[in-house]
Amino acid sequence: MDARAWAVPADVYDSAQTQHEETVRMATVESVRRVTIDQNQAVPFGALGAVAGSAIGEGHGSLLAGIIGGIAGAVAGDEVQGCMDHKNGLEITVRLANGDLLAITQADDGQMFYAGQHVRLLSSGGIMRVTV
Repeated sequence: MDARAWAVPADVYDSAQTQHEETVRMATVESVRRVTIDQNQAVPFGALGAVAGSAIGEGHGSLLAGIIGGIAGAVAGDEVQGCMDHKNGLEITVRLANGDLLAITQADDGQMFYAGQHVRLLSSGGIMRVTV
C-alpha cells in the first residue's frame, strides 16, 4: 500500500480515487486505539545534504564538503522530517457480519468511533476507509 494513503483522512480523496466503484461493507467497531502515523520520506534529508555538500569544492575538498553536508543535512533533516512526517491516527478494529475481525489504520480526521458503533468500510484499489 502506498505510504501516503495511511495519512489521508477518511473524508479526503485524491483525483485518481474519484468516479471509481468502491466496495461497501457494514461492520461493528470492536475497539479504537490512537496511533502515530510515520510517513517516511523516500529520500532522506541526509542524502540530500551530502549531494549538495559534494557540489562544493574540488578533489578532497569535495569529499570533506560531502561528509560535512551529509552530517548537517541529516541533523537538520531529522528535525524537519520529525515535524512533517508524523500524524495522529486511529487503529480501528471492526467485526464483520461473518465474524471476521479487521484492523484499519487511518489518519484522525476528527470522526469519533466507539465500541459497538455501526460503521461502513469503503474499499477500492487496496485502500480501505472507515466512515460513519
